[in-house]
Amino acid sequence: MSDVPSRRLLGPTLGASALIALSTLPALAADALTPNKGDTSWMLISSALVLLMTVPGLALFYGGLVRTKNMLSILMQIFYTVSIVSIIWVLYGYSVTFTEGPSFNAFFGGFSKAFLKGVTVDSTVATFTKGVVIPEYVYIAFQMTFACITPALIVGAFAERMKFAAIALFIPLWVTFIYFPIAHMVWYWAGPDDIAAAVKAIADAGSDAAKKATAEAALAAVNNNAGLAFTWGALDFAGGTVVHINAGIAGLVGALLIGKRVGYGRESMAPHSLTMTMIGASLLWVGWFGFNAGSALEANGTAALAMVNTFVATAAAALAWSLAENVEKGRPSLLGMVSGAVAGLVAVTPAAGYAGPAGSIVLGLVAGAVCFVFCSTVKNKFGYDDALDVFGVHCIGGIIGAIGTGILAAPAFGGQGIFDYEAGKVAEVYALGKQVMIQARAVGLTLLWSGIGSAILYKVVDLIIGLRPTIDEEREGLDIADHGERAYNY
Repeated sequence: MSDVPSRRLLGPTLGASALIALSTLPALAADALTPNKGDTSWMLISSALVLLMTVPGLALFYGGLVRTKNMLSILMQIFYTVSIVSIIWVLYGYSVTFTEGPSFNAFFGGFSKAFLKGVTVDSTVATFTKGVVIPEYVYIAFQMTFACITPALIVGAFAERMKFAAIALFIPLWVTFIYFPIAHMVWYWAGPDDIAAAVKAIADAGSDAAKKATAEAALAAVNNNAGLAFTWGALDFAGGTVVHINAGIAGLVGALLIGKRVGYGRESMAPHSLTMTMIGASLLWVGWFGFNAGSALEANGTAALAMVNTFVATAAAALAWSLAENVEKGRPSLLGMVSGAVAGLVAVTPAAGYAGPAGSIVLGLVAGAVCFVFCSTVKNKFGYDDALDVFGVHCIGGIIGAIGTGILAAPAFGGQGIFDYEAGKVAEVYALGKQVMIQARAVGLTLLWSGIGSAILYKVVDLIIGLRPTIDEEREGLDIADHGERAYNY
């Protein structure tokens, strides 16, 4: 059974000794199964769509929001991030995220697939359906795009005031010590096919007590072979904790440690091209269908549900932000509408495959209004310079979505419930209060791991290279100071 992220852990948690029993079972051979060409095609398209979100989508969205003198630097930072993380992902990122760790498996994976060792054009990974697989290279590419966009989101928080050399060191450190462990903790699990093999072995054991005990221990071992948050039962369909809260809190910590931009609060720092920001936001919305619907790993009804939810939550959040802005400022703005749309996309990400469309609309309305308050009232009150509202949109929107998933996944609210892989059906009972607490616990884990870990990494980079350019360089603009060229030559 190949290693894939899943949606929910089932069964008891036992010690590491139970893992030995798993090897005695006749597991389903994933590599012997033939991938469906429709699923494979959808996942190839989804991978390309998520890349579209980053370059050019996020690059243009952020680029339009900064001043002219820093436009090229933002484009460079995001393009560099995609490039360096892609290489790191192949070297060791995929392995330490989606394989079993020899020790501390709750937090880190291992190096058994470093340099993609053992991966061939014929190797496959399981999806969320028993006996359904996709090519492993496709899964590697899909998850690589997630690893690329997450650190790229961070740079918006300290835009216009961090040296490129510092970013060039910070990004590899951050994905290694923050992103890969969080993704492993939330998404890593041995998978449904191993559960199917264990359940079958229990049934086949009949009255043979020894064989039955071995199979039951193996079933527990499958459930135990997972990341920490997964063992809690945390739900994160497409990355509310792994991507958005993770990047959002890292961005806030960076903004606070680096300090405010020169002239912040005294000089105009208006976006230089809201037209470009609109183009970027539109590309983000389109690409997000690959992000959310692609996370079903199959071309099926769950993917279709995630796509519909991504439509309606985004639209609702854009409208809610615009309405809130109209109430407070007397007029809505384009910047507000597209910011609200992104907030809705963020909030629906963890809930996309669990909530119903009506619940997603409510989620979008809440996210749009609350994120507006954080990006205006709260930021102004505390005076921190989160340049492009990474914390206010991604961290706060991600928290709303992660906790909201615990509510909206409940069948009573039109959600899909939790699939019981042992029984082969949706669980009959949904413990809403318990699930919300589990979601809150996963949020807390992400905030602490990323917040504290990022602070340490910023300090390390500051000691080695220094985080900020000189005041004169910052006033001149990072386009010239860091790259010796301008985005525009009129």
